[in-house]
Amino acid sequence: MFIRILLGYVIGYLRIEVTGYYIERFINLCNSNHILTWNVKKGKEANLFLNIEVKKLREVIKIAKKVKCKVKIKRKKGLPFIINKYKKRKFFAISLLVIIIGIVISSSFIWNIEIEVENEEKGPEIDINQLSKEMEEAGLKTGQLKSKIEVKDIINKVRLKREDIAWMGIEMKGTNAIVRIVKATEKPNIIADDEYSNIVSDKEGVITKINAQKGTAQVKIGDTITNGTILIGGWMEGKYTGVRYVHAEGDIEAKVWHTKSEVINYKTTERKETGNEEKKYSIKFNNFEINFNKGVSKFKIYDTMELEKKFQIFSNFYLPISIKEKINKEMKEIEKNYTVEEAKNIGIEKLQKELDDEIEDKENIVNKNINAYEKENCVEIFVTYEVLEKIGTNEKI
Repeated sequence: MFIRILLGYVIGYLRIEVTGYYIERFINLCNSNHILTWNVKKGKEANLFLNIEVKKLREVIKIAKKVKCKVKIKRKKGLPFIINKYKKRKFFAISLLVIIIGIVISSSFIWNIEIEVENEEKGPEIDINQLSKEMEEAGLKTGQLKSKIEVKDIINKVRLKREDIAWMGIEMKGTNAIVRIVKATEKPNIIADDEYSNIVSDKEGVITKINAQKGTAQVKIGDTITNGTILIGGWMEGKYTGVRYVHAEGDIEAKVWHTKSEVINYKTTERKETGNEEKKYSIKFNNFEINFNKGVSKFKIYDTMELEKKFQIFSNFYLPISIKEKINKEMKEIEKNYTVEEAKNIGIEKLQKELDDEIEDKENIVNKNINAYEKENCVEIFVTYEVLEKIGTNEKI
């Protein structure tokens, strides 16, 4: 909305007066036809004052005729009308020339950096802020001359620091640098079939099934195992052949424990939105920022969200100008007091949801254990799911 209004000043807008008995219907029709109106003020009589874009004047007149209202232009505002008024003056010719030169010069710099990540759903998430800092240290940053950007050097410096990037490419388009990243996926430690290996536990639990197809079982049903316990040894012993080493193979199942805990206070404070908000705007010229609204927020407690919109002429031609919108949302603090039972139920429900989301095969859940320990100011809750899972991984001897 703000950017469209600002654009209105650049391309010109009209201050009009609408007179008639159906001005409310007139406004509703403008909104339904996506006609931007702002600075709307109701007059003392059956009239209304508002601003519209110049190009929307014909549509507005048609709507006014439909609802039997009259439209009168009160003022013409914006850059085109100023230029028209003073077009014979040299100042505007010089200003236009300066703007053109400014755009030509700015096209030699990078004013926007886009980061595109492929395989985003695979492996751990890439910290974009940290990656941006590393690229800046390597030489890719906004305001940098395109001719001084060494793409290969930047890629090598960034990739040497990170193991989570399999491939990286940088493409210059206009004043935009597009950085494409392919995430590295963790490669499993594959042991060849002709190499000797044991099967070791990769989880903690109790053995419920073990079938050694190659090798010698080192545990039995009912045994408690931890990470790294040898389940099937990579050797076989015969009366006549003696000990010989093999690549262990087998099928092992265990009852595995998944535990989560939570502390719930009997007395707590929650923050909720009231629905009230305030917006503050600023304009940035590269790293220089001008605030239109100074002073502190009118709210005592609030959360802040910031949005930044960069100006661009074409799809990949950005200017070193951006509009920043800061939204302060008023919050209120609500004191809550829970009974012991309420605190227990809240904690148990939360932990069960987390465990349900974590465990894919719900049919293999064989038991659920819930323990709650009451304390003076809180209750501590532990929820454990017992799940039947296939376990074991090969480890080279």
